[in-house]
Amino acid sequence: MSTATENPTTYAPAAETLGTVLAPSKKPPRPSAWSASMTFGWRAMLKIKHVPEQLFDVTAFPLMMTLMFTYLFGGALAGSPTEYLQYLLPGIMVTSVVMITMYTGVEVNKDIEKGVFDRFRTLPIWRPSTMIGYLLGDILRYTMASTVILLVGLVLGFRPQGGLAGAVGGVLVLLGFSFAFSWIWTMFGLMLRSEKSVMGISMLVLMPLTFLSNVYVQPATMPGWLQVFVNANPITHLVASVRSLMAGTPDFGELTWVLVASVLMIAVFGTLTMRLYNRK
Repeated sequence: MSTATENPTTYAPAAETLGTVLAPSKKPPRPSAWSASMTFGWRAMLKIKHVPEQLFDVTAFPLMMTLMFTYLFGGALAGSPTEYLQYLLPGIMVTSVVMITMYTGVEVNKDIEKGVFDRFRTLPIWRPSTMIGYLLGDILRYTMASTVILLVGLVLGFRPQGGLAGAVGGVLVLLGFSFAFSWIWTMFGLMLRSEKSVMGISMLVLMPLTFLSNVYVQPATMPGWLQVFVNANPITHLVASVRSLMAGTPDFGELTWVLVASVLMIAVFGTLTMRLYNRK
């Protein structure tokens, strides 16, 4: 059997062709900060679309928390589950949403491990837009968790005295604080080496913050030394703000505290996050 050897021919493009391809043309405009942030936010929402089971923590988890604490402690603490629910629901809503903020840092850490961030850093975009995109996508998750808890509460007998406006106002305050609070976890997502480390640190911080607060009982019933921590706890102030709005009696002192704390968290942890991101 004979074999034929063919000499490869080299293609030499004409000068006119090269000139057309290499001719300078107008570059597309650089995306604005808002456009880039919304694009990354849409990316976060698409991840939810393709992996819908990750919504378990914003649907089943809030439902379980509401039912469990209402019927477990309601009779002992308030005489009836329905009566206790009037006090509990704003607090359990805060607890459920604040607990799932840690997944922002987990997702950041996952993208770093996959090398996706290396590509993001080469793009001609506003640097913070990648982080803001994560948080914008998570706003949807927080809204879903809040809605689930509120609807379940209404079915069980929760009646906000502030009406629809008070309930919506409470949810908006919670979403604003959660957006600011999530910057802490983006910092840890960049700082720590694995997603398990991020979750471990997050739970170490979140458990005492959410349980040692006014979510489940009045701080006045606690020992004096514990009241010092509870009254200084940011979750306590957040719950008091949400409760006051849903009750139709806004506490402007607590609302101001939450607003100032949110701005400070964004200023401090947002700056630290971007410094770590630029050095990563």
